[in-house]
Amino acid sequence: RRDRSLINLGMLTALGKTHEVAVHTRGAKNNGLSNEEIAAVFLQAAVYCGVPAAVDSFRAASPVIAEYDSE
Repeated sequence: RRDRSLINLGMLTALGKTHEVAVHTRGAKNNGLSNEEIAAVFLQAAVYCGVPAAVDSFRAASPVIAEYDSE
C-alpha cells in the first residue's frame, strides 16, 4: 500500500492531475508515508516531469500534510 501510494503521487504529478494529489496525499498519510517520503516523490518528479508540475503537487499536498501535522 505504501509503495502504491508513492507511485500514485508520482504518476499524478507526471500527468498533471493536480486536483487528485490532495486526495492521494491523504491516502498516502493513512498508509504510513512520512512527509519526507511524500516530498521526495515530488522532488524526483521535478527532475523528470518538470518543476512546475512538482510545485503544483507540493501546493496541493501541503494543506493535507498540515492537517495531519496539527493532529
